[in-house]
Amino acid sequence: MLNYDSDLELFRDNFRKFMLDNIQPYYELWESEGIMPRATWNLLGENGFLCVDVPEEYGGYGVPTNYSLMLVEESARAGYGALSTALACHSEIAAPYIVNIGTEDQKKYWLPKMVSGEVVGAIGMTEPGAGSDLQAIRTTANSDGEYYILNGSKTFISNGQHADLVILAVKTDPQARAKGVSILLVDTHLEGFKKGQNLNKIGLHSQDTSELFFDQVKVPKAQLLGEEGQGFKYLIQELPRERTSIAATALGAIRGAIDVTLQYIQERQAFGQKISQFQNSRFVMAQAKIDEEATSAFYELNVALHMEKKLTVEKAAALKAFSTDMQCKVADNLLQLFGGYGYMTEYSISRFFVDARIQRIYGGTNEIMKEIIARGLLGK
Repeated sequence: MLNYDSDLELFRDNFRKFMLDNIQPYYELWESEGIMPRATWNLLGENGFLCVDVPEEYGGYGVPTNYSLMLVEESARAGYGALSTALACHSEIAAPYIVNIGTEDQKKYWLPKMVSGEVVGAIGMTEPGAGSDLQAIRTTANSDGEYYILNGSKTFISNGQHADLVILAVKTDPQARAKGVSILLVDTHLEGFKKGQNLNKIGLHSQDTSELFFDQVKVPKAQLLGEEGQGFKYLIQELPRERTSIAATALGAIRGAIDVTLQYIQERQAFGQKISQFQNSRFVMAQAKIDEEATSAFYELNVALHMEKKLTVEKAAALKAFSTDMQCKVADNLLQLFGGYGYMTEYSISRFFVDARIQRIYGGTNEIMKEIIARGLLGK
């Protein structure tokens, strides 16, 4: 398990103050507008809250991974699920691909810009006909001299509107399945790269989510990540951290939902007494605390294993499924204590509820997580 770290707690306090000054006053407006301003990324970078575990030679702090994951957890706890998801996609998913697989030139070019907020990162895997089945993607990158010619589309891409860089899964051999997948670092400003409209969602309203379209996009071969045909292996390699970051959001959201519900039931009265004095309320809160403790223990174990490079695909899948199921359960149970007010958007518990639902879908559906675990137990 993770030990107490005074520097981490100081960093946590600084981030909470940052959110109080720079996120809290504007978040409701961003939610209503359906997007967080691009300038917020620059502000996050200027204040040192992006890609903090990137090595110092590429602009980061070189701190342990739990510092970076803490930012995901705390933004979710504050009720800013869209910010939590945006940070996770940028710092926990996109940047590690470059750190772990990229060439020295790729690291020197992209990572400092991602740390500063000059470049917003996204990952492009999902397609209209290929969700969790990554081997079935159809976006192609055909060799043409010093370039790949990119054609196809992606959908449900988090950070899609603001993205300057997409870690893109493509088929360099359309006839092969897993062995035909490669990964490109694609600059979104290239000719032929088009961003679709910002997609409307039932939750995470200010987190930009887009379709991406590629029409004869010329991507320099120097932007191939790793080796051609090894993309599926790289995706599997990096998914444990992605799924751990989803669990960080889940844990933070569970804690945040408990925070706002505790405040509400101790202030609100019904039938001549505070809601917190009813046995049902007390039992619901007690169960939420039990669920939070269980999620926290499982999460901390996984983070410790990841930092020791011992986290398996199966254990990360189990954490992702468990924590996000728990997030949805806790949000639902706690919303009930608000009665009709829980269904009103002015109460933040409603946002915890709607923001939770996607967590069981992206990063691989929880049904796929169970299949991964089952294969580890039983084989194919």
